[in-house]
Amino acid sequence: MLAIGLLTLAVVSAAVPAHAQYSLLYNFGVSSVADASGPLGAIAQGEDGSLYSTGLLGGARNLGAVWKITPSGKETVVYSFCSLTCADGDLPNTGLTLRPDGHFLGTTASSDPSGSLPGTIYDVSQTGSFSMLYPPMNGTALGISPVLGPDGSFYGITSGGSNGCGTVYRLSAVFTVIHTFDKTHGCEPSTLVLGTDRSFYGTTSSGGTSNSGVVFKLTYRPGLATLFSVITNVSSTNGAPVGSLVEGSDGNFYGVTTRTPSSGVNGSVFQVTPNGVLTTLHALNGTTDGGLPTALTFASDGNLYGTAVLGGAEGGGGVGTLFQVTLAGTYTVLYRFTGPNSGASPFALVQHTNGLLYGSANVGGAFSGSSYHCDLNPNDGCGVVFSWNGNLPAFGSTVQLMGAVGSEVEILGQGFTSSSIVSFNGVPATATVQSGTSLHATVPVGATTGSITVTTSTGTLTSNRQFVVLP
Repeated sequence: MLAIGLLTLAVVSAAVPAHAQYSLLYNFGVSSVADASGPLGAIAQGEDGSLYSTGLLGGARNLGAVWKITPSGKETVVYSFCSLTCADGDLPNTGLTLRPDGHFLGTTASSDPSGSLPGTIYDVSQTGSFSMLYPPMNGTALGISPVLGPDGSFYGITSGGSNGCGTVYRLSAVFTVIHTFDKTHGCEPSTLVLGTDRSFYGTTSSGGTSNSGVVFKLTYRPGLATLFSVITNVSSTNGAPVGSLVEGSDGNFYGVTTRTPSSGVNGSVFQVTPNGVLTTLHALNGTTDGGLPTALTFASDGNLYGTAVLGGAEGGGGVGTLFQVTLAGTYTVLYRFTGPNSGASPFALVQHTNGLLYGSANVGGAFSGSSYHCDLNPNDGCGVVFSWNGNLPAFGSTVQLMGAVGSEVEILGQGFTSSSIVSFNGVPATATVQSGTSLHATVPVGATTGSITVTTSTGTLTSNRQFVVLP
């Protein structure tokens, strides 16, 4: 049964560092009529240090595009969807996941311009080389970018399924459905996250005892079926969790809902322990706090950062906020979006290994009047990419969260040279530098679970998550 605690928390604007700075890096649709439009979905850092994601519309055929942007703001369209008479899919609305080979994995919502056929799973390189990994499935629309599992396979979510509530799949050499949701045990799942305990965690926005969603766990067992369990049912007053959970440094998971406890649809930020104790950290007020949070990320300073797609203005109105939440629950608004000048409805947020936060807003920004792919909202702009500099620590990030002794791990960062020194929880490792922003290291004999460090000429980068050494 659900255990919920509610903390009464103040919004502390004084906690915003004096050096904090919002920057609008790029306005979609201004430079070219074939530009991406309506950015929507996860943003992934590539081996080259650029950020990659997808636009729901835009591209050469106005049916979606893969885009990349450098940390300084130079944007490029990498791939335009529906290039293969739509057999490659269209309407990519989930963003991208980096693979260990440097390519990206993504999904599309459809494989037909009318949106009547289900989507695809695809692979795309940094330079736009494209291949379809799984074609449309009859009756099931693919919908959330997969995550890399302990076995090297990718695990993801679909909508549909035999119960109409969604499924979990494994993608290796073949596509396998490993769990089918039903309304009793959750319906309409979001994405999966791999915990350091080698289990997957996720949420559904409906179903469960109150039809307000559940938090679930998939226990991974090598060579055996993955075990599904509901670790807590979400209450009707606290319900409808959306987006991805993130694991904090304390081993707990954090997420957002679209409903505020006892006060409507403003949304909240919550904590849930691996055994299912759920605590509301902050209930957004829908005005100055923002409303309807969608994205959450755990940053290198040990705090959570997120975006809300509505609110931000005194007394009501506004088009979204960027916020910080400490693990203890102190909530701080960092920035309030304004629409034409800074974007509106921010949906995605990620921390680059350089320490800056980068995000995308689905609409807003400048509008040139010549971009045909903004025709759904011709006066609202095509969306933006932004950054926020709060002087957060730079860090190293591993593509693989876990691996056995002798396995190869890719580490992203900056300032890498042939003299860089890599250690796994204090044990030196052999490393090969691929570029100034990417290196490969072999898990050394004697390594144990803990942080990975890379010592460069300018300092030491520490991984933002513990690396789990598998037996």
